[in-house]
Amino acid sequence: MTAVRPGSQPPTRAPDRSLSLIVLAIISSALLLISQERSWLAALPSFIGNILKNPLVASLVLTLFLANLLFAYRWNAQLWAKLLVGGLSLFLILPWAGRDNTSVFDLAIQIGIFAALSLGLNIVVGLAGLLDLGYIAFFAVGAYTWGIFGSGQIGKVMTYFKENGSNGPLTLIIGLALLIATALSLRAINRVKGKRTPAANWGFLLAALGLVIGVILTVRGAVILASAGTALGSGVNPNFFWLFLILAVAAAASVGVLIGLPVLKLKGDYLAIITLGLGEVIRVLANNLSIYSNGSQGITPIGSASVPWLDSLAGGLGFSPDQYNLFFLYFLVLVIIAVIILVNMRLDRSRIGRAWIAIREDEIAAQAMGIPLVQTKLIAFATGASFAGIMGVIFAAKQTFISPESFILTQSISVLSMVVLGGLGSIPGVILGAAVVTILNISLLPSLGEATANLNLPQQVNPAQLQRLVFGGILVAMMLFRPEGLLPSVRQRRMMHEDDDVAGNLTPQDSIAGELNPENAAEVYSPGIATRADNERGGGTQ
Repeated sequence: MTAVRPGSQPPTRAPDRSLSLIVLAIISSALLLISQERSWLAALPSFIGNILKNPLVASLVLTLFLANLLFAYRWNAQLWAKLLVGGLSLFLILPWAGRDNTSVFDLAIQIGIFAALSLGLNIVVGLAGLLDLGYIAFFAVGAYTWGIFGSGQIGKVMTYFKENGSNGPLTLIIGLALLIATALSLRAINRVKGKRTPAANWGFLLAALGLVIGVILTVRGAVILASAGTALGSGVNPNFFWLFLILAVAAAASVGVLIGLPVLKLKGDYLAIITLGLGEVIRVLANNLSIYSNGSQGITPIGSASVPWLDSLAGGLGFSPDQYNLFFLYFLVLVIIAVIILVNMRLDRSRIGRAWIAIREDEIAAQAMGIPLVQTKLIAFATGASFAGIMGVIFAAKQTFISPESFILTQSISVLSMVVLGGLGSIPGVILGAAVVTILNISLLPSLGEATANLNLPQQVNPAQLQRLVFGGILVAMMLFRPEGLLPSVRQRRMMHEDDDVAGNLTPQDSIAGELNPENAAEVYSPGIATRADNERGGGTQ
């Protein structure tokens, strides 16, 4: 049962918009399919056909269609209408449009990838309050984990090992011994009670470094043994793709812990600078370890899993064989996004989620309440990194090419801008921020430049040359007029408008429950929200 805070105004229920939602979905879906299907465009009068062929108009139509999902989430409509619009949009109309124009599929997958990255960074920045500017490094770890093994690069690595006389069994034994010894050392140091001495800190760091070397030697020895007598000229069996999804999660989370261990005693600007540097270290390593990563030339072609029954389904629906991979990755991204959203919702309402928020608000107070700071921060780092790792595998499989230039600093900044633009700590807001920034970068701004290419505009004012300037201007304007984000969480909204009239600013969607279910029309008490009177309870739903 939802409790209304005493003294607050009873919420006003918005009119039912089920019919409007369905009508708008039908119109935008029809426009999208017509604008992507050449034969249908040719059947239209030339005037209308030329308008729909315009790249900017086609991009706006696609944006309007994707906005249906936002309307289905935000508008007050019947549940069946929301499910109908959302289901048909994601599982019928988008694949249909993607069959006629693969750029639609590409855009949808990119939105999914960046939505997952934003949800991961939202845990680190939005919930735990740790400003991480090197987040894209975990994305790179996942991408290279599959990129090396899913391409012929692994064959080149094995050839190098053989030519240099690497001994598989000996390497495996040394790696396992080092792995066990350093893991036991870390456990022993971590169990020492009381304040850790400088010598113990150095010992912990050396043991952590030894652990990394042990993992590398173990993997190297195992790979040499497993590949003995096996041709890996085109990479491992594509069915190992599923295994590498899990390995990428583990690898990225491990790197997150290793990076977090030495730096999480810092906070604020200092933490941001050092994570920026560590993120660059991963990119530089990818550039210089050319034996494994092929250096600046990158790795290509990278394979992907093959799902025969899904390929048969795609063939039956009229997709060409070269579109099967995008068809498969599109639905895989939908599944992974659903899992990540579920994990985020559970974490947000869990004890560890409340601990992250407590650390974000006041570290000293959180520590005084018995929250272990470093351990809680490490969990945030590892959780956020794991989301990036699994999406790195998807990215490598979709692009079929990765290089260090795919993981530069601006990518980290771009993901951070998605989180801030959508609303720090807000799950739907972060997804919306990822969609808006991705559509601007990949669809709207390039189409604006393409649409004005024949206008003979001076280079100084040509939109094609000013995409980044326009993008920056849009972000600045949105931050000026809506600093809390597009879909802020109740905590963020109250923090940004704490001096405003509280009753006048609260809407049904402001509540925590309303954030996840707009039909909940009352404000609830929640952990992390300050009480307003001395005798008022805080935390938990009443």
